[in-house]
Amino acid sequence: MAGSVGSEDGDIGFQIAPMVDVVFVLMLFFMASAGTQVVERELGINLPGGSGNRQGPPTTPIVIDITGDGQVSMNKQHYGSATDHKLGALRDWLKSTIDQFGNKDPVIIRPSPDTRHERIMDVLDAAAASGVQKLSFG
Repeated sequence: MAGSVGSEDGDIGFQIAPMVDVVFVLMLFFMASAGTQVVERELGINLPGGSGNRQGPPTTPIVIDITGDGQVSMNKQHYGSATDHKLGALRDWLKSTIDQFGNKDPVIIRPSPDTRHERIMDVLDAAAASGVQKLSFG
C-alpha cells in the first residue's frame, strides 16, 4: 500500500511534528520568562562597619526619665519636682554638660505612660533652652 504510514509490523516511525511543537512551547516559555527578569542594580548605601568608619569615640546617650507624677530624673537623681515648670536644675546640668563635652551626646526622653503632656513639654523646653540638638523619645 502506497499511502501507509507504518510498516507491516506496526512501527509508526519517528514523527517530527510533535518534536517541533515541544521546541516551540519551550521557546515560548523562555521568551516569556526572559521579559519578567528583574535586573539588580547597586544601591549606594553606607553600612555601619568596624573601626574603619568611626568618626570619633562612641556617644553616650543622656536619658531623662519622667514619672507619672511629674518627677524628672536622670541616673536616679531628681532634677525637678512636679511644681517646678522651669526645671532650672535640669537646664543648668544640660548646659554645663554641653559646654564641657560638646553637643554630640543624644538626649533620650523616657516618659511613663501616664505622664501629662504638659510635663513632657516642660522637659522639651528645658532641653531646647540648654542647646540640645540631638533629641529623641524612648
